[in-house]
Amino acid sequence: MRPLLIARLAWQDYRQDARLSACAVLALVAVIAPLLVLFGLKFGLIGSLTERLQRDPGVREIIALGGGRFNAEFIARLAARPDVAFAIPRTRQIAATAELLLPAQGRGVTVEMLPTAANDPLLDGAVAPNAADLRDVVLSYTAAEKLGARAGDRLLASFSRRQGGEVQWRQTPLHVRAVLPLASFERDGLFASLALLEAAEDYRDGRAVPALGWDGDSAAPAARVYPAFRLYARTLDDVEPLRRFFAERKLLVSTQAAQIAQVQSLGRNLDLVFWIIASLAVAGAAAAIAAGAVAAVERKQRELAVLRLLGLGTAALLLFVVLQALYSGLLAAALAALLYLLAEQGLNRVFMQVPGEYAAQLLPVHYVVALLSVLLASTTAAALGGWRVARIDASQGIRDV
Repeated sequence: MRPLLIARLAWQDYRQDARLSACAVLALVAVIAPLLVLFGLKFGLIGSLTERLQRDPGVREIIALGGGRFNAEFIARLAARPDVAFAIPRTRQIAATAELLLPAQGRGVTVEMLPTAANDPLLDGAVAPNAADLRDVVLSYTAAEKLGARAGDRLLASFSRRQGGEVQWRQTPLHVRAVLPLASFERDGLFASLALLEAAEDYRDGRAVPALGWDGDSAAPAARVYPAFRLYARTLDDVEPLRRFFAERKLLVSTQAAQIAQVQSLGRNLDLVFWIIASLAVAGAAAAIAAGAVAAVERKQRELAVLRLLGLGTAALLLFVVLQALYSGLLAAALAALLYLLAEQGLNRVFMQVPGEYAAQLLPVHYVVALLSVLLASTTAAALGGWRVARIDASQGIRDV
């Protein structure tokens, strides 16, 4: 058997029956193109929704409720878990506020203080404050806007407390290391090392803060206990296991697990719908290809008999039929991909709302998988339908000459 010779003969015969070949190609395109659009919509929509959730740190945040009591060792163990991206203790909310002033502008604002460190998801790539320097901070966009501050500026932070019936104040200078984008944190906030928040809490509890030179009760405090923490799951799939982890320990937390589950359920349901439709469509296409192969064998019995008379065996004749199905599959896949690209551009232009997100999208690997699937289905169906060539006898070629 000479595969190249058979391939050339099959192609010449395929071109000779151009109208029938075009009908076979268009029949496949009618199946492949809608499937590509359907899968592109599923992958684009679910992928965009999942990426949007993954990019939003608030979706992966685990918020402690009910005023718990957590020691530093427990939170350190949480931070070391493989499903936790970031964890840090948090001081009492009522003590975690500060009055900020930009001396050069004379503007002031009251901000919420949040402990932070390296790898904080809310920092959005900004450099974390230096843990060794209590005065190194990062400002939220709204706080910086109200103060008129920018990275590199010096601020004056004021902390108040009521003691002995009178209001007392202490101040300390702060260095603005960076300003966060508005999307990262939309409230007036100051991100600082945990040591600064502990210093503010100690001062408001009447204790001395030697690191900042603030006087107060110098008695050695007991082991510090934190009422809450800032904790973020590493991925969306880690949120629900972490919720269960806290539930098993009777610790009340708030999560976005329900919202994540809805998106994941939508993805699974769309997968099921797609594969049901795809299976029915592929089965129909395979039946059409097999029927076309049977019809081609019946129509070309004389030509195939002559080829057998020239010494080609059953395998060679079957290859002849299969190659013609592969030609249709290749042309149909290329045309369907072109039609899909046109549809993708239109769908994304009409429905895309956020830059970087897609209503429909396919990756290069999807095109490769689609092409291989089409070729495999074409080969299998043509082989099943083309077995009738085994019944063709060389004598038919002699009788028809």
